[in-house]
Amino acid sequence: MAAAEPARSRRPPSGDEVHGREARTRTPARKSAARKTPARGAPEGPGAARPVDALRAAVKQLAELLGRAPDSVSSIRPSEDGWEARVEVVELERIPDTTSILASYKVTLNEDGDLISYERTRRYTRGMIDRPT
Repeated sequence: MAAAEPARSRRPPSGDEVHGREARTRTPARKSAARKTPARGAPEGPGAARPVDALRAAVKQLAELLGRAPDSVSSIRPSEDGWEARVEVVELERIPDTTSILASYKVTLNEDGDLISYERTRRYTRGMIDRPT
């Protein structure tokens, strides 16, 4: 009976082993550090607010100024100096609810999320739908 052959490694030989010598020290390959880049169009800098933070700040500050809680936020987008949002506010509650009067406000925030300006751009009833022009 023949002696059993020693088990061989299943890993493929490295370049050094192919040429008859084994590498004594190996240095791990460097992984390139992934750069963290801000979202496209988002303000940058140390005090730059994320969209959700800017939105919360806009809603809170507008509620303080108007004395009414905003009903919804219809849009938020980055601008050159920070953020611009559209906020819907119930100005007059009626029964039935579909006849309540709402207003759409354009709110401008700086990159820290502080309210710079607001402007009422539209008033409408809740039951009113937008029609193509």
